Amino acid sequence: MFNEQTVTENGMIDRLKGLSGVKWTYCHGESLPKQAQDIFVDEWLKDALCSLNPDIAKQPDYADEVIYKLRGVVLEARHTGLVKANENFHEWLMAEKTLPFGENGDHITINLIDFDNIDNNHFVVAQQVHYIAATEVYFDIVLYVNGIPLVVGEVKTATRPSVTWQDGAADFMGGKKHYWKNVEPFFVPNLLCFASEGKTFAYGAINARVKDWGPWHNTDQRNEILPGMASVLDSCEGLLNPQTLLQLLESFALFSTVKIGKNTPPKRIKILPRYPQFEAAKQIVERVRKGYPKKGLIWHFQGSGKSLLMLYAAKMLRAENALKNPTVLIVVDRRDLDSQINETFGGADVKNLIKVQSCKKLGEHIEQDSRGILISTIFKFKEVEIDECSPNGLNNRDNIIVLVDEAHRTQEGGLGEKMRWALPNAHFYGLTGTPISGIDRNTFKLFGAEEDPGRYMNRYSYKQSIRDGATNPVKFEPRLAELRVDRDAINQEFEQLAQENNLDEEEKAALSKRAGKLAVMLKAPKRMAAVSSDIAEHFTSHVKPKKMKGMVVVYDRDACVQMYYLLGEKLGFDAVDVVMNVDQAPVKAGEGGKKDKLNKDWRKWHDDLELPIQQTDFERWQQIDAEDQAQKDLIESYKDPKHPIQLIIVTAKLLTGFNAPICYCMYLDKPLRDHTLLQAMCRTNRLYETDEVRKDMGLIIDYLGVFENLRTALAYNPEEIDGVVEGIEAFKELLPAQLNKCLDFFPDVDRTLEGFEGIMAAQECLPTNEKRDEFAASFGVLSKLWSAINPDPFLSPFRKDYKWLAQIYESVRPVGQTGALVWAALGPETIKMIHEHTDINRIRDDIDELIMDEHAIFTLTEKEQEQRAKRLEINLMGRLRGHTDPKFIELGERLEKLRQDYEAGVIKAIDWLKGLLDAAKETVQAERETGDRVVTEEDNKQALTKLFLETRPETTPKLIGDVVEQIDKIVKATRFEGWQNSNSGPREIQKALLVTLAQFGLGKDKELFNKAYAYIEEHY
Repeated sequence: MFNEQTVTENGMIDRLKGLSGVKWTYCHGESLPKQAQDIFVDEWLKDALCSLNPDIAKQPDYADEVIYKLRGVVLEARHTGLVKANENFHEWLMAEKTLPFGENGDHITINLIDFDNIDNNHFVVAQQVHYIAATEVYFDIVLYVNGIPLVVGEVKTATRPSVTWQDGAADFMGGKKHYWKNVEPFFVPNLLCFASEGKTFAYGAINARVKDWGPWHNTDQRNEILPGMASVLDSCEGLLNPQTLLQLLESFALFSTVKIGKNTPPKRIKILPRYPQFEAAKQIVERVRKGYPKKGLIWHFQGSGKSLLMLYAAKMLRAENALKNPTVLIVVDRRDLDSQINETFGGADVKNLIKVQSCKKLGEHIEQDSRGILISTIFKFKEVEIDECSPNGLNNRDNIIVLVDEAHRTQEGGLGEKMRWALPNAHFYGLTGTPISGIDRNTFKLFGAEEDPGRYMNRYSYKQSIRDGATNPVKFEPRLAELRVDRDAINQEFEQLAQENNLDEEEKAALSKRAGKLAVMLKAPKRMAAVSSDIAEHFTSHVKPKKMKGMVVVYDRDACVQMYYLLGEKLGFDAVDVVMNVDQAPVKAGEGGKKDKLNKDWRKWHDDLELPIQQTDFERWQQIDAEDQAQKDLIESYKDPKHPIQLIIVTAKLLTGFNAPICYCMYLDKPLRDHTLLQAMCRTNRLYETDEVRKDMGLIIDYLGVFENLRTALAYNPEEIDGVVEGIEAFKELLPAQLNKCLDFFPDVDRTLEGFEGIMAAQECLPTNEKRDEFAASFGVLSKLWSAINPDPFLSPFRKDYKWLAQIYESVRPVGQTGALVWAALGPETIKMIHEHTDINRIRDDIDELIMDEHAIFTLTEKEQEQRAKRLEINLMGRLRGHTDPKFIELGERLEKLRQDYEAGVIKAIDWLKGLLDAAKETVQAERETGDRVVTEEDNKQALTKLFLETRPETTPKLIGDVVEQIDKIVKATRFEGWQNSNSGPREIQKALLVTLAQFGLGKDKELFNKAYAYIEEHY
């Protein structure tokens, strides 16, 4: 018999036991020298404290005092929360705590783990570890280091297709088990958790959402990784070997304060690296320690986490004793990137962090030999004067390490030369998602070492990031051919315009004159009005229903102003805003109340172009441009799903360094190409997940035909950009075949049947879990295609069938977390569709009527009993599926087991139906207790009669209908408020019920009487 323990669990344990070098020692949970209430294995922890701390070895009783302190940290979780307690415990693990155990009461550092000589630690892998706190659990796999449980793993059976690693992860995050809540103390010392079903493997930090869990491979694995036990064991060995775990603990476990939305309180989170960040940061440190070559290129796709990579590398470099207190300089090329990097580093409480405020301050920090982590824009090097006679520059130390973000832009031109002259012996590492390979501009030549194959030190491609779920795919949709401008005009000036971000102000001014023809066409008032109308319509119909937001990229700042007022009129001015460079000169009120328009931008937009610009708007844009905090406030508001701002209009700013996962759609009305285009479109590829929404892709609406020839728009090796952006039209080509593939699961089913008859007929075609999972996987693909295209007239011929399939999918979707990856919750648009003009709500809400028909079940044939049970199950599943309370999840799991037992022949239809009736009663009781549903008298009015009329077999005698109707009348006439608690009320109801059942020939069935009466008592 295959199960999770014999396959996945034992396989992983065997691999860990058989590692080369430092190995894990195996111990079954039953043999651990600890009680079920204990978190630590005190015996092992005491041994480690004595062996790693000479002062404790002299006085072993001190070990008990340390363990007492550690237990105190564990107890903090109930007051401070799990993440904060975990952070406090991390400080103990990192030897940041002292106790007065030295001579004369001197404080000594307490070492729990030896990071320098890992052989000095005790590594144990335990299986089926018993732990009792608020609830009793058995953890599948626990990894102990010196008696401290650093890793917990949950594995699931691989014998059902829909079960994935997410089912294991769900045990940590929620559901009935909800380890991080129900057995919180055990996770206070935790480094990471992992989950697997024998096909895939993922890990995550405490309290991480699903999107923050990830696989563990290596960046040399460029191709698709086939799911299977071999892949799981490779990941297990790669991540869970003692060396990697201790490196993660020592250098990569971060705690950061994040704020999602302006009006939401800050939140403390734990962050672990993805494997590309882990690899690249280590490579940088190792190369700097080695001393040569003194450069390297990190080529990681946009959105895959380069800011965090720099944070890890900077912290590790600063902690490296061999580098003798180095200086790490982080260089970016835009203020918005500067803000993002500072936010990343500041949120993680990085020590010795210096934000360089000016050109003068940068020079002072370099010349005065500041040590620490400096963050600066490249533009602060502009006042550096190169002295060819001074080869030592401003500081010739060789333990200065420069990490250059967006290396393809930052180092071009004179500013890069000034920086390299100022720091002649520094190490330079470039990080980019879009390297440039040209004669005049070549990122590979500038940063890539000849010793590195391909002249890059570490590579993480688009395909790898999509495969790993690190980023979302991006799709494009060409829009409104009638809005296109003259292709010849674009072709003539495209090359020059695409380079705009790399020109100085004088060159930009000259270019703008040459580009006048194109600008006039793009900004023609009629065209701008048409584009804005299309954006407003598309956003309202496509993006807003998905509960996400968008960006609008226009030709220049004039177009930003035009678009703001056009969209504001259509969507409301609280829904849009602009981020752009604005002249900071004041707009004053002169004599006689006339405005003295000193500001050139104001004069141009207000007077020359006669745009309907308001001074309050203009001054707000000035503030957003000039003040970091003002721009930060706007972006935080944009990230908040509850804030009214929906669209940000830009032309150059925020096309890089803008990390807002809620951004789903970019409306592109500006000619971009190559690295500028790739960076811009990747604003939409960030992962985003809330309780209601999960983002599967980003979308570009293309008004200029930029993507018509992808190889021209993105001048990279075709293999590098293959699939990096695909057209929505391709989805339209795929949808009909995918729809038919889903319909093929239901041959000969009459899709015109409504209500239970139609659903039950469809469910007959999905008799097993395997078949249901297969259907779920196919419908999941269809649902994503539909969501990407919808709304579109193209879908009209398919809407009825899709709605029918969605209703079937929802009716068989498991309650709770089972198969969460395959059985994903339907998106808000599909849910809305299947609820429109359908009786699905009635189907879900007439559960009361179904249960009241309990007395008739013995008169039904086996087939009729099965149909009645299926109908009741559909009701219950629909009702339970919307609940997150553990009570309802447990009920749903019980229903799932009942169905499986019936399908396996373990129980008969009558027993299935009885079990469903019991569960239904408990559902109603639970809803009353939780307040989730208020049952009114109208809900119960003539319930038996209505149910009988809907479900009676054709051969049912008229007499039965009379009896059913009479029960309704008697109960309604006999009941009164509080009848259940009186002496006469229950007796009268029971008498009426007995008389009716006796007339029906069922008066001697005690079990049936008890069930029917219990339901009447609950509902009347």
